[in-house]
Amino acid sequence: MKKYIVKLSKDEREKLKKIITSGSGPARMFTRARILLKADQGQHGPSWGDEKISDALDVTVQTIERIRKQLVEEGFEAVLSRRSYTQKISRIKIDGDVEAHLVALSCSEPPEGFARWTLRLLANKIVELGYVENISHETVRQTLKKTNLNHG
Repeated sequence: MKKYIVKLSKDEREKLKKIITSGSGPARMFTRARILLKADQGQHGPSWGDEKISDALDVTVQTIERIRKQLVEEGFEAVLSRRSYTQKISRIKIDGDVEAHLVALSCSEPPEGFARWTLRLLANKIVELGYVENISHETVRQTLKKTNLNHG
C-alpha cells in the first residue's frame, strides 16, 4: 500500500504533457513530468507501478517515491520548480593563529605513553588547550597536509 498517491487533475495532466512536448527546459523537469503522468492514479491516469515506471524511464524507485511524496506534501508546482540552493553552514575554519599552534603542537613531544602524535590526539589537545571549541581529526589532517607536515 503506497503512502503517497498521485491523483492529477485534468489541468495538471495537460500542463505536464505541454512541458514534455515543449522540448526546452531542464531534463530533470521532463523526467519528473513523465514520472507524474505514469504514476497518476486519477481518472485519466495509467496508474503504473513504481517498478514499471523505473524500468520505462530509467530512474530509481527511490526517485519515484520521493517525487510522489513531494507532490503530496508540497504540491504540484514544487515538484516542477527547482529548489533554491542553500549553502551548508560552513564548518569551523582554522585561522592562522590556531594553525600555528597546531603545527607547533604536532612538532612537539607526544603525550606520555605515545610514540607520536595522532590526528585524534592533536584534535583533542587543541580543544583541551582552548584554541577552538571543537575540531575534527579530519580538519587537523587537512591543515597539516596544507602546511606540508607529514606524520607517519
